[in-house]
Amino acid sequence: MKRINNLYQRICSVENLQLADSIARKGKLNQPGVTRHDRNRDRNIQQLHEMLIGKTYNTSQYTTFTIYEPKERIIFRLPYFPDRIVHHAVMNILEPIFVSAFTSDTYSCIKKRGIHAAATAVKFALKDLQGTQYCLKLDIKKFYPNVDHEVLKQLLRRKIKDQDLLWLLDGIIDSADGLPIGNYLSQYFANFYLTYFDHWLKEDLQVKYYFRYADDMVILSDSKSYLHQVLDQIRNYLQEKLKLTVKNNYQIFPVNSRGIDFVGYVFRHTHIRLRKSIKQSFARMLASNKNPQSIASYRGWAVHCNSKNLLKKLLNETV
Repeated sequence: MKRINNLYQRICSVENLQLADSIARKGKLNQPGVTRHDRNRDRNIQQLHEMLIGKTYNTSQYTTFTIYEPKERIIFRLPYFPDRIVHHAVMNILEPIFVSAFTSDTYSCIKKRGIHAAATAVKFALKDLQGTQYCLKLDIKKFYPNVDHEVLKQLLRRKIKDQDLLWLLDGIIDSADGLPIGNYLSQYFANFYLTYFDHWLKEDLQVKYYFRYADDMVILSDSKSYLHQVLDQIRNYLQEKLKLTVKNNYQIFPVNSRGIDFVGYVFRHTHIRLRKSIKQSFARMLASNKNPQSIASYRGWAVHCNSKNLLKKLLNETV
């Protein structure tokens, strides 16, 4: 895999920082951090440019808060200036490089490869009735907190040789334990952390039907014993090369008897339903607050599966 150089100057350019600022502020114009930054916007951008060129930039102090849905998580937050602008400036340049390294089976946080693209791919694979009789479903134990910094740095060096950029990325990586959930860069680092694992599965093990969304993985096969063998190999690879552990709630099961619960849907060979918890959240939202934006969001979920009866029941409409 070709290593890439001469990226840092593009990231540091005033033009790229201005672009990063314009992207980072979308939907956040009234946030205090944005309004404070706007009081001295041009001066701040120039100052940030000089900090990056002079390598005096350091990641700011994090603040944290806890969310409880869909599950309890600690969310990390950085100031808008300079940190969130820096993250977007990095990704303006690195995103196409990261995406070029991903396999086509990776769907999280990639343009045009989100939840619905993953659902469409699984649906298409299930047309092979004989080859998708069994499913291995697994995820990684505390994936984000357990990402090893030294392993991540070495993986980045397999793709990037620009020493100035690696200095910047190393500083961001070492600013918190694991990968802090909430950091814009964390989602890309997480995908990249598993990308060589993805290539190994597809190219060395020759796994035909494989789908990954963040650390949630689905593998389909015509053989239950084959999936057990693949699971053992996955465990060894993750432990030895990435210092990660497969969560104990992994499942190997016949698709026709249970369905595949993945990216918010339950897939079977004959039909697709919304995950039960999403249907319940949809109904609760309608009962308490018929927010048009929320209704549109849930409808967007529903139209990608067999949901005519659900929409008729909840909204008195058909699709």
